Amino acid sequence: MVRYVIRRALFAIPTLLAISLVIFTILYFAPGDPTGALPLTIPAEVREAIRESLGLNDPFFIQWLKWNELMFINEPLNTLDSSFGICIGDCENRARIISWASRAPAMDIIWQRLPQTLWVLGLAFVLGTLMAIPIGVYSAYKQYSAFDNVGTVVTMLGYSVPTFFTGLLAIVIFSSWLGWFPSFYTTTHDVQITSWSSIWFQIKQLTMPVVVLTLFNAAALSRFTRAAALDNLNEEYVRTARSKGVNEGRVVSIHVMRNSMIPVVTLIALSIPGIFSGAIITEQIFRINGLGQLLVVSIGQGDLPMTQTLTFMFAVLIVAFNLFADVMYGWLDPRIRYD
Repeated sequence: MVRYVIRRALFAIPTLLAISLVIFTILYFAPGDPTGALPLTIPAEVREAIRESLGLNDPFFIQWLKWNELMFINEPLNTLDSSFGICIGDCENRARIISWASRAPAMDIIWQRLPQTLWVLGLAFVLGTLMAIPIGVYSAYKQYSAFDNVGTVVTMLGYSVPTFFTGLLAIVIFSSWLGWFPSFYTTTHDVQITSWSSIWFQIKQLTMPVVVLTLFNAAALSRFTRAAALDNLNEEYVRTARSKGVNEGRVVSIHVMRNSMIPVVTLIALSIPGIFSGAIITEQIFRINGLGQLLVVSIGQGDLPMTQTLTFMFAVLIVAFNLFADVMYGWLDPRIRYD
């Protein structure tokens, strides 16, 4: 197992380099100029000096190599320094990826936005997963029952109705008409653990976006889990376990659920990067300053460094959680070997 993980991790390096080349190439030819927002009164030579200082006059390949150096070396070293106080190299004068729009390091802005994304989207993903798996397995076990039929209708509606509709509907009903919850998320609110009023306000503003996203996530995952469980309920090992007198609850919870998780883990692992990229539409509706909203704003402003950094981070997460899913297969099914 350890050799397999090391081998896959080493294979991920050229994969990430290829992804970085594709991302950089696409955005390199996209319109955008850091001097575009400067006043027209600034002389042309000053604009050219700015471009030269940012390395935009270098050849394409040189720019890509410099960006890789910043992304793979400088930014991780800066994270070690800022998070753990581990200084390697010239920490004071280390070059960073600078956002054209804010003139601040792109990674610093991303770390500032990350808690908002985790509060809303991370919580919705966890709740949706905890709801979807038992519902999907029980629906398969009680196939064509009232529970299964109601669950099928609810999950199909939850997955088919877009989040911008359910989000707006929730705002109209529970915020405008009933006044139970705030209509938008207050990003500047600092949760005070010792203050019940602060915690209650955070719960109230989290409720609508979390519920909307939880229903959407649970709908898709529960249908997938149901289909996987139905395949395993008819397998020979299930009939063998029942013939040996194994308790029915144990048959479903241990044998059926564990083997049904193999395809479900793949879907969950590939969905986790979506937490960090953010539910862009939902963040726009509830005014959540998360990473998804940051990506939309960066694209609109032509902020190529920020767009490149965010896009590449999401790609890294996809590669990492693919590896995580492969490792989980061996834990769920001992018959899987990596030799």
